[in-house]
Formats: sequence, C-alpha cells, structure tokens
Amino acid sequence: MSIRVLLADDQALIRAGFRMIIDADPGLEVVGEASDGAEAVELCHSGRVDVVLMDLRMPHVDGIEATRRINADERLAGVRVLVLTTFDDDDNVIHALQAGASGFLGKNVMPGDLVNAIRVVADGEALLSPRATSGLVSRLIHHIRPPVTDVPGLALVTEREREILLLVAHGLSNCDIAERLYLSPLTVKTHINRTMIKLHARDRAQLVVFAYQHHLVKPGDSLPDRR
Repeated sequence: MSIRVLLADDQALIRAGFRMIIDADPGLEVVGEASDGAEAVELCHSGRVDVVLMDLRMPHVDGIEATRRINADERLAGVRVLVLTTFDDDDNVIHALQAGASGFLGKNVMPGDLVNAIRVVADGEALLSPRATSGLVSRLIHHIRPPVTDVPGLALVTEREREILLLVAHGLSNCDIAERLYLSPLTVKTHINRTMIKLHARDRAQLVVFAYQHHLVKPGDSLPDRR
C-alpha cells in the first residue's frame, strides 16, 4: 500500500517539483495539494493522508498553526507532518516541533533523501537524526523549561523504557538500540510504543523533544555506556 502524501506550500512550482519526485516512487502517492495551512488541514479531513510535507511560511494560516491543528485533532492521529524549511529561521522550526511536527527537511533536499524521509516519518521508526539538529535542540530547551518532577506519565516509565528513551533522544534507530542492549528490534519498538502512550507522544520526534525539555538528556551528552 502506497504512502499517501499531501503537499502544503504556497508556491505552485515547489509543489510541482516535489510531486514529480514523489510520484516517481511506486511506494509513494501525492493525494492532494494545499496553498495554505487551513486548506492543508481541510484536505487531511477530507481524504486519507499519511504524511504532510508542510511549508512553514504560508499566507492566512501558516505551517506552524496547521501542524498544531493536525496534532490536536484526534481524528487525524495517524497523520505525520514533515516540515520543509530553508533553515534560515530556527525559531519557526522549533515552534513546529513543539506543535507536533515529526521532523524537518531543507527545501534543497536531494530526491532520494526526500523519499527516505517520507518513509521514515510515515513508519514512525526514527526521527530525522537529532545529531544533525543538535543546535536546534539546544535552543529548544531554552524556549521552554518545564520541571523534571511531577510530569504526568513519567513515573509510569520503567527503567528499561527510560534507558531506551535516552537512546532515542541521541538519534539511535531501533536496530541501533537493539544491538546496544542485546534486544530484538521488535522488543525495542514495543518499549518505545509503550513509552509514547505513557507520555502522550504521537511519535519519536515528540519523545526526543520531551527528553530534552525535561532535562533527561542535554545537548553534548555522550551516549550511555554500552551494556
């Protein structure tokens, strides 16, 4: 079954370029195009969408607000947002991640990387590497600093789940984590899914944001010692 992609960008030429790349892959399908955030949310409601390629700067309703609306709507729980940016406005990218975006890409992304990123976000297996976004994460924790204690759900996270959460925050894939902890990838995925439920996170991106905002891991921290 194809991954269904919605393109949200106010520039028709950019949408056309992304459509050509996506439709050339037999496992992906463009199911709609939106020229602003309100239209993007509406199209998510009117048809089945797996991933939204979301521009941040659009008229009327921008990409951040559209991402927030999608993330807040239980009927759209299966929709993932992949933000497109020129990387010249870190604050907007940070706000998009806080609003529920699953990751971000530069608009000059190579075709193969775009296709791979859509698959990654649709599958929910890995965030676009935090190693490549450490500067953004560092700035993120200066925007909002909630206390580490008295966090709903955190007390329910087991020691093993917390250990895996920290590795997720360092950008490790399920296979990487499985190898380090001598577990199967399926077992790792099960732990991650349980942690997302306990912390009310839609995907791994929100787990990473949670880990940094609550100081479970800090920018520059080294990986925990291998077991």
